[in-house]
Amino acid sequence: MHDKIRLRGQLLRLNPKALQKVRVIAYHKPVGEIVTRNDPEGRADVFSRLPKLKQNRWVAVGRLDINTSGLLLLTTDGNLANRLMHPSTGVEREYAVRVLGEVPDEAIERLMSGIELEDGMASFDRVLDAGGAGANHWYHVVLREGRKREVRRLWEALGFQVSRLIRLRYGPVELGRRLRPGKWRDLEAKELEALYRIAGLPLPEVRRPPARGRGRRR
Repeated sequence: MHDKIRLRGQLLRLNPKALQKVRVIAYHKPVGEIVTRNDPEGRADVFSRLPKLKQNRWVAVGRLDINTSGLLLLTTDGNLANRLMHPSTGVEREYAVRVLGEVPDEAIERLMSGIELEDGMASFDRVLDAGGAGANHWYHVVLREGRKREVRRLWEALGFQVSRLIRLRYGPVELGRRLRPGKWRDLEAKELEALYRIAGLPLPEVRRPPARGRGRRR
């Protein structure tokens, strides 16, 4: 007897062979790499670092610009990627931001209350002081949108220069301290379950590669 999966009352017909190939990894993108396969300038891209696939292809969950480092999720499940990126899902993204100069409380309040950008109003859900010394100061910011360069543009709208930007978290998945720049790891079972839950999708059978292939630079 086979289990049946329903989503909002609708029976889902799943392909067992395809489901066994689903894989999601976390990659620590360094500054200087781009998230695209075809670049006229021939710049380094994240896909050259990833484990090779025989049949499927990696789909990036959102993008990070060339000067931003940190957590990038990639998956062989295009439906999962689309759901996580869709604005209606409202997945939290957390960044560490280093800005130049002192930031008054009034500026923090404006960043959270909303600032008019060229593509509409934008704001951070949270802005947390993360310390710093000298002319530079660190903040952790959380937002639920993936507009192009949104974090940088919000700070720049108030006249602050962002000197470093690192994505620390995407939804329930954290970058962590052990994943070094240019390396990747397969997500843990609890992370996968949480991702599919917030995406509103049933959890498929996940392909597990040999342990020796995890977390290595390819």
